[in-house]
Amino acid sequence: MLGKRKRVVLTIKDKLDIIKKLEEGISFKKLSVVYGIGESTVRDIKKNKERIINYANSSDPTSGVSKRKSMKSSTYEELDRVMIEWFNQQKTDGIPVSGTICAKQAKFFFDALGMEGDFNASSGWLTRFKQRHGIPKAAGKGTKLKGDETAASEFCGNFQEFVERENLQPEQIYGADQTGLFWKCLPSRTLALETEQTTSGYRSSRERIIIMCCANATGLHKLNLCVVGKAKKPRAFKGADLSNLPVTYFSQKSAWIEHSVFRQWFEKYFVPQVQKHLKSQGLLEKAVLLLDFPPAHPNEELLSSDDGRIIVKYLPPNVTSLIQPMSQGVLATVKRYYRAGLLQKYMGEGIDPKMFWKNLTVLDAIYEVSRAWNMVKSSTITKAWKKLFPSNEENSGMNIDEGAILAANLATVLQNTEDCEHVDIENIDQWFDSRSNDSSCQVLTDSESAEDQAKPAEQKHFNKTRKAELNPEKHISHKAALEWTENLLDYLEQQEDMLLSDKLVLRRLRTIIRRKQKIQNNKSH
Repeated sequence: MLGKRKRVVLTIKDKLDIIKKLEEGISFKKLSVVYGIGESTVRDIKKNKERIINYANSSDPTSGVSKRKSMKSSTYEELDRVMIEWFNQQKTDGIPVSGTICAKQAKFFFDALGMEGDFNASSGWLTRFKQRHGIPKAAGKGTKLKGDETAASEFCGNFQEFVERENLQPEQIYGADQTGLFWKCLPSRTLALETEQTTSGYRSSRERIIIMCCANATGLHKLNLCVVGKAKKPRAFKGADLSNLPVTYFSQKSAWIEHSVFRQWFEKYFVPQVQKHLKSQGLLEKAVLLLDFPPAHPNEELLSSDDGRIIVKYLPPNVTSLIQPMSQGVLATVKRYYRAGLLQKYMGEGIDPKMFWKNLTVLDAIYEVSRAWNMVKSSTITKAWKKLFPSNEENSGMNIDEGAILAANLATVLQNTEDCEHVDIENIDQWFDSRSNDSSCQVLTDSESAEDQAKPAEQKHFNKTRKAELNPEKHISHKAALEWTENLLDYLEQQEDMLLSDKLVLRRLRTIIRRKQKIQNNKSH
């Protein structure tokens, strides 16, 4: 009679190895024998494949997370996701992170997210947070997390040898990186009176999307932005065909792009677009994509074109801030152009700050950030590659701080704009460079004052007069024109053959109508 099988508790690394072997075709029975577990346990691992991979990818890759044996989640999962995203960003940027700073940031995010419960950022919480994500104890001592210059230098040399060996041109070398964008972030002193900012109606924006920029080393081929939001189809997308958006849109719940989403983007969008571009340039359809060391990306061998000519290379850990091309000013430039465009949109519409907040949708943000990406110059991208390709530096041109010029111009205009008299260059500069919803980036929340709520009587009056306003034989009101414009925009979003420029023209007309409507309302008071 066989004895009772000894209970085996697998580590995260063991589970990842089993997942990999299952993908290679090894049977459940064989794996159960090798690891000393039941077949049902192997099947459970396969069933929870995505959860295991996402957990491993969200943790610090240089830590001992692979030795962990459980994936116990936090009581406040959304807070946990935001915190690990923030921590990884601080580490990438070489910013000191101590336990005290972590606790304060957690409390800030808890309040900013409007979460309910009795949350206490205690030493116990901090210990559990670090254990969940495999953060080593040294990371909480406040020591500055600098980039690994030795690893960066070694990688640059090896990468240049690889490029020469494969006979690749800058046109065939691509880089991609992602960042979080709080799309409703507005300068604290620009769209709110100082006396109003202390009220409960104002707090940091929690509207966030992920954007991923991808371009080649010449800056002449910029792929459409990859945008990831939480909603599969936001309300603002109603009537819009996702295939007609100026970006590639995905949805997920995680803080960073997941394994499955990235692989789908790589296979369905990156590979075909790169092949098409290289063919148009008369080059061999062969390329390499440079990525950060394992974020939520699949293994190198899983990311390649069917013919194996388009592949990926990963940067080593802790070198992003030193040599990752998109982190050398490209992502920051996109955000600056986006935020500048947002301010210009506000000034162009000339409406009340609260109304601007209510009218701004994620669809508006997508068009605005797409425009911002299109504005990034090829020379900016070329300069971002100079650490990997020093020979390209001589072709990069003058190093002009476009952000400083943009900030100065906007500050001058805003100081002469109603409700924006308190803005200054420093405020705009801080807002341009803010990475999240910090104190330089505040907006009005969904909680409006009672007098700003929809008024049933006015709505009924509008419904009664709607037909009369839409009658072309009578004077067309701004309200009716605005409604027509909104309907036409919805129509264009549904059409496959409409150009982005056509949609932008109509959006500009909508801005003009809103401004005229405000002027008329001011005169009537």
